[in-house]
Amino acid sequence: MTFLLTTWCIKTSNSQPLMTTSILYKDVKLTTANDDQYFVFEDYIYQILLPFSRDTAVLRHFVQSSASPARSFIRGKFGSEEFMVYYPPNGIIPFHGFSMYVAPLCYIYNDPVVLYYVFREMYIRYFFRLHTLSSHPQGIVSLCLQFETLLQTHEPQLFMHLKAIDVQPLRIAFKWLIRAFSGYLASEQVLLLWDRILAYNTLEILPVLAAAIFSFRKTNLMQVQTLNAAEAVLVDLLTLQVVPLIQFMLFTQPSKLS
Repeated sequence: MTFLLTTWCIKTSNSQPLMTTSILYKDVKLTTANDDQYFVFEDYIYQILLPFSRDTAVLRHFVQSSASPARSFIRGKFGSEEFMVYYPPNGIIPFHGFSMYVAPLCYIYNDPVVLYYVFREMYIRYFFRLHTLSSHPQGIVSLCLQFETLLQTHEPQLFMHLKAIDVQPLRIAFKWLIRAFSGYLASEQVLLLWDRILAYNTLEILPVLAAAIFSFRKTNLMQVQTLNAAEAVLVDLLTLQVVPLIQFMLFTQPSKLS
């Protein structure tokens, strides 16, 4: 049954083109296709995102969200509420980097049907919170607050230095959080991080890692005087190991880090 559903979605994507199809195609070209780790999965990712954009089962995540899906009228039926439909059908308008939610999973699943349903479940459980404004403790706003609180608590000297030179740490870390570090860490490290999201059933591990990275690069960050210099220190995260950094932040006393 799952195979039939996916086949139907793919056929529908070919027969009923949407504007979001062009957006997804452009996003894949600009992000995953330009990434040394994921460019080989370009077509594979596209095959997953097309049916995803038309899968109305994704709408169920709005029950847990403060957002509402966009709606429009069927062509030629404008003004009649009974002809209003969700657009796109899954209620999600893709944005730059959206395809990076799929890319790391391509290393695990070679069956597109299995990959599709795993990705859909990951999105409905977790990823939608990373680009939806809400007061939920795992929402992006709360994660940003948690990151700043951790950094200020564990590294007050570094935090004050960055503030003094008018560098907002969150401005650098936000792009990591909204993508769950996909595209920034090495692919196997992203999967290790996502394993822990599943194990603890929480996204709160993301700001812990973000704060740990700042702490790990503290020596160099204390010497910078501009935002560009700070970004240069943190631009390459491919050599970092996720598990030791998370353990370092969780199990080391703040007073020993400062």
